[in-house]
Amino acid sequence: MSQPVVPSPAAPDAPLDAARAVVAQTLAGTHPRPLVASFFDEATFTVSHVVRDPDSPVCAIVDSVLDFDAPSGRTADDSARHLVEYVGDHGLRVDWLLETHAHADHLSAAPLLQARVGGRLAIGAHITEVQEVFGKIFNAGTWFARDGSQFDQLFADGDRFRIGGLEAVALHVPGHTPACMAYVIGDAVFPGDTLFMPDYGTARCDFPGGDAAQLYRSIHRLLALPEATRLFLCHDYTAPGRDAFAWETTIGAQRTGNVHVREGVTEAAFVAMREARDATLPMPKLILPSVQVNMRGGHLPEPEDNGVRYLKLPVDAL
Repeated sequence: MSQPVVPSPAAPDAPLDAARAVVAQTLAGTHPRPLVASFFDEATFTVSHVVRDPDSPVCAIVDSVLDFDAPSGRTADDSARHLVEYVGDHGLRVDWLLETHAHADHLSAAPLLQARVGGRLAIGAHITEVQEVFGKIFNAGTWFARDGSQFDQLFADGDRFRIGGLEAVALHVPGHTPACMAYVIGDAVFPGDTLFMPDYGTARCDFPGGDAAQLYRSIHRLLALPEATRLFLCHDYTAPGRDAFAWETTIGAQRTGNVHVREGVTEAAFVAMREARDATLPMPKLILPSVQVNMRGGHLPEPEDNGVRYLKLPVDAL
């Protein structure tokens, strides 16, 4: 009886091997299995996650949302308040605020959460590339640091960390943006904007620094994890034949059923599909406010001499 083909990088990949080991040990029952509570923000189609150690009060928050009304320029804390209330109701201690990348479709609530529940703010080390590119687009000036210092931790590919008794590995998965990270925590993976639900496909690659071939390779790193690995996604938009929002799936389901990158889809075919599709997509509604805030670790620009903070709207720059 023939065995299914499991995607695997040709070259040695120590970070991926470490992630595989963490997942395998969790699935075998020798490591604790994380508890995950997810919170969907329908205004931006974003899912934030609280990842808990089952044996201690320690947790992490992944990809928080600060509500932003573009016509009025007003922010609100409705989405973040749900996270704060969950943490308080369950007596949790937040050790990490994890950002999978500098999002282009919502503002991060990380500074607000740090003030209310604590936690170290972390993102991928390649955020400096995003800061360089968008620092120029927004003409941010020399005062805007492009060294990632707005964050408490910059993760490199393969960096390991803990959430209480949970073991975690950060994997660099560029393609959607240069700074994209996937966080492998026990048997759960938080891949940010790489993979969506199998019936919806994959993330776009047409933002500055995006690369469809890179995304294909990044996805295949993730698909080399054990098939029972749980995936907790960052976005959902429903799909033809599915009206309910969803954000949890498995590596096995992605391998066999992802409409863009299932088994048998070549890199060339994926790149051709992704680039053709991206050419038809409008820019996200909140890309300009989101990126100029998120490249600052979720902080709004400093107030001007009248005490008001301003967001820039570069014309014909994207």
